Amino acid sequence: MRYLEEIRLEIEHLSDERTELWQKLSAGHDPSAAAELKQLQERLARLWDEQREAKAQLRFGNREDIVRRARAEERLSRAA
Repeated sequence: MRYLEEIRLEIEHLSDERTELWQKLSAGHDPSAAAELKQLQERLARLWDEQREAKAQLRFGNREDIVRRARAEERLSRAA
């Protein structure tokens, strides 16, 4: 998993590119710019997801460990 700072910088860079594309498209429709904008927005969505996942992992720990602990707690509560 990448560092949060790397992800943030890439989001910032791609957001700037997206702004430029929106400005280009405001001047008139350009199919190549529209396609590039769509790809850029999909990439940004994936980066935001990656950032949320990285923050959650920093805060709560590895997902597999959390699931393992929850299952163990569930087994204990059923046994009691």
